[in-house]
Amino acid sequence: MARGLARDHAEKRDAIRKGAAEYFAKNGFDRASMSGAAKACGVSKALLYHYYDSKESMLSDILKTHYDHVVERAEQAAPHGLRALMAALLEAFEHADAEHKLQLETLHTLPDDLQQPVLSHQRTLVRLMSGALQQQRPDLTGDRLRAATMTVFGIINWVYQWHRPGKGLSRAEFAELAADFAEGGLDRL
Repeated sequence: MARGLARDHAEKRDAIRKGAAEYFAKNGFDRASMSGAAKACGVSKALLYHYYDSKESMLSDILKTHYDHVVERAEQAAPHGLRALMAALLEAFEHADAEHKLQLETLHTLPDDLQQPVLSHQRTLVRLMSGALQQQRPDLTGDRLRAATMTVFGIINWVYQWHRPGKGLSRAEFAELAADFAEGGLDRL
């Protein structure tokens, strides 16, 4: 008879995802190992393999779970406009710098079938951002809309590179500044 899942299965998996994301982001996914991930997570390699059959399946789960959360937040905020959407994305990224860095730097290393859930989420985010921009500028279409959409993502996607919690602007203050910047740019297009 098969064993059932432990009561704390989901919590352990969450902790492993978070620890592995930080380990992969710090050491580089290509140089990281399952042994190193287990050590960073404070678990045995055997327990890690209980949850994941490979480093790639772990990365895929990290990215998909992260973007499940990001898209959920974005879908809730998008009907409230560009400013709300930008704030929601920056808030969703706030405690997920490692996950965000991994998505930007390592998604392409995964096999196509493991990339697809994240790519689908990315398309959803692009659609939501394009819609928010068109709410402000209905005349913005085609290549100009795509360029404006990618510009806004350029503003918010790299915050993890320079932002240090407790120093300078908070993420919420940056969200206001970034929205002012984006809205000002839209007015000048």
